[in-house]
Amino acid sequence: MGKLDDRVAVITGASTGIGRATALTLAREGADVVVNYVRSEAEAESVAAEIARLGRRAILAQADVSRTADVERLVGTALASFGKIDAWVNNAGADVLTGDAATWPDEAKWDRVMTVDLKGTWLCSRAAALVMMRRGEGVIVNMAWDHVFHGMGNPTAAIYAAAKGGVVAMSRCLARELAPRVRVNVVAPGWIKTRWAEQLDEARAASVLRQTPLGRWGLPEDVASAVLFLASPESSFITGQTILVGGGVVMA
Repeated sequence: MGKLDDRVAVITGASTGIGRATALTLAREGADVVVNYVRSEAEAESVAAEIARLGRRAILAQADVSRTADVERLVGTALASFGKIDAWVNNAGADVLTGDAATWPDEAKWDRVMTVDLKGTWLCSRAAALVMMRRGEGVIVNMAWDHVFHGMGNPTAAIYAAAKGGVVAMSRCLARELAPRVRVNVVAPGWIKTRWAEQLDEARAASVLRQTPLGRWGLPEDVASAVLFLASPESSFITGQTILVGGGVVMA
């Protein structure tokens, strides 16, 4: 028996990286999964195919979480396909570190990160909560950043910290508002081997290892394991909390 047998999970930003690992991890533990994506349809299809090979059901749902109409459509797709939502993982985030976005002015980066990471989490949490409160139970897991509690001295870090710090504070409020029927918790990753990490030079990568007590980079699966715990009955007496998944760089 899996920890999430016959439960339904919606994962935003599920086509790559941490979202992909989370979708697959929850599926391995028995969940059916709504695989949300914005543009990466082929990669989302790959995730859904792998979930099917695990013996679970998966559907694709294109939606921009920063838009109310898209979020409503995402909820509607999940309910039409599975009839319920047991867990909602707000993983979608704006990438302003790679690609063309890395060259944007700081104000443009601010607007994009705030719109997707903070507003998107707020819109999705409210929409998921409405469904879960009517049903009488559910779990929301939001994604933050461990350096919210530690700080980092560069302009882009300040943008992410503002957005992800808002996610942490908002989640605590939601946890009180929605209790006891819906639990709301946060996972705050640190240095994780994502596409951004793969482009770092050797000196920067070595610096990360030196400052990490556990002596390695984190993997998307490390973050997914924390999400699994918070989405499962094993955490049934935990709400309003933040789990840092960063190898000990930040200890709060």
